[in-house]
Amino acid sequence: MKLTKILGYLGFLASIIVGLGEYLLHYSTNILENANEYEFFKFVSLDNLTTGHFLAVIGLPFYFAGYVHIYRMLKYGNDTLAKAVLALGFIAFAVGGVWIGSRASIGNIVHLKDTMTPATYQNLLEHYTNHMEILVQALRVVIASLSIVFATAILKGGTYYKKWMAFFNPITILILLVIIGKLIPALGKHMLPILMNVTHFILFGISLYQLNKHSKINKNA
Repeated sequence: MKLTKILGYLGFLASIIVGLGEYLLHYSTNILENANEYEFFKFVSLDNLTTGHFLAVIGLPFYFAGYVHIYRMLKYGNDTLAKAVLALGFIAFAVGGVWIGSRASIGNIVHLKDTMTPATYQNLLEHYTNHMEILVQALRVVIASLSIVFATAILKGGTYYKKWMAFFNPITILILLVIIGKLIPALGKHMLPILMNVTHFILFGISLYQLNKHSKINKNA
């Protein structure tokens, strides 16, 4: 139990550190009006790009610990499904790590726009889109698959989670946050640039709550 709790807190910590790093990498007051062609990066200072980059890279490994926590929460129900969630979680954050590690570089390219020809600049943007932004599409597929397996494992029973936790899978949380962010732009402009981290902040927070409840029940039994 103690190790499971520590791993959960490390995942929770990852969502904060990487979230802060990604916020520094992406946020400016002009982000919603300049979303196309990475133009929002020109409003992000180079210092923020550097600080955000290293925070995100430093915090990312803790996400792997967080998914070991989730595996340990699920494994007593169905170890095969729990291992599938673990594997998909590792794949998701390996892919996400490559992507987040590239953001400072594309931000710097946007800052250098006026130092190169339009053709060269466009070629760099297209290369980045074809090699890095495609990873975001892959990440969404992996997270959706992970969420289905996660919910299935919980609904089968025997895990440390109550069955209502199946609803709070990553893709459901993410979709709800997108809807909230679109309905409330004043909140969305801060939340949407770091959406995956907010999703996992909520996921690990609820998971730790469930673990604490489970521990108390066992202690009193």
